[in-house]
Amino acid sequence: MRFMWRGWRSYYLDCLGGAAYLLLLAVVAQSNNLRVWTVCLALAALVSLVAWAGNYRRNRAIADLPTSRIGSAAQGYVELYGRALPDPEHLIVSPFSAVRCVWYRFQVFQRHDRRHWRLTHEGASHETFVISDGTGQCFVDPDHAEVVGPERRVSYAADYKRVEDILFAGSIYVLGEFTTVGGANMPLNQKEDVSELLAEWKRDKAGLLERFDLDGNGEIDLKEWELARRAAAREVERQHRELRTAPGVHVMRAPADGRLFLLSSLPPQRLKRRYLLLCWLHGLVFVALMLVLLHLQSGRFLA
Repeated sequence: MRFMWRGWRSYYLDCLGGAAYLLLLAVVAQSNNLRVWTVCLALAALVSLVAWAGNYRRNRAIADLPTSRIGSAAQGYVELYGRALPDPEHLIVSPFSAVRCVWYRFQVFQRHDRRHWRLTHEGASHETFVISDGTGQCFVDPDHAEVVGPERRVSYAADYKRVEDILFAGSIYVLGEFTTVGGANMPLNQKEDVSELLAEWKRDKAGLLERFDLDGNGEIDLKEWELARRAAAREVERQHRELRTAPGVHVMRAPADGRLFLLSSLPPQRLKRRYLLLCWLHGLVFVALMLVLLHLQSGRFLA
């Protein structure tokens, strides 16, 4: 449930803002009660303030980070912009439209009455996909991501409405935690690996005696065990060199500290303009609502 909230939260913020504004219009049209006006205006102002803060945070997160290249990106919080590559061996297919994509999210609603629908099921794809920018490739783990700009498809079957948001292969913007698994950044522990290798050799007693029982008495004495320990250390050092010289695998995922994790089919400049516009919209609404509240409290309306 947590991943669904993180993925839908910006969408729900905008929907709540729109619903609050519609509620205000309905109250204006039907009520002449000062207290009802005051409560609805205050709630709408609070929602607009929350929506402004959410969109401002997203705008600054995108604006404050330069776009990194995959081949030279630093470990940590970065933004990437490249092309999503479909993987023929791990096809991702949307559940209702049955089209190939790199990510999908769906909701199923059942008709409750003539005007209302009830959510019965929702979910999203969890499969990783690859993006490339010419300098390297990076796997994207979409769990917990907010996805902006997917194609929405709506279909109906009997009393059910099915809504799909689909992200197709092509240009993809990603803002999140960049990690390289393996390669020079791979965390290795010499002492623990030597102990594990020695424990593995001890389980094969016949092989251990064949290699290190120099006097042939069927036992491993302290001198022979020291030889085994040194041999294990050399073997672990060789394995570590091979692991660190192997190319690492780059992964983008949700930051552990809860910072914004964003996927979008829109380029970063367009995303910044989008969130800036929403900031201005919700900010102006908040200011207008507060001015109306002040006028109401001063008794200039609905006397």
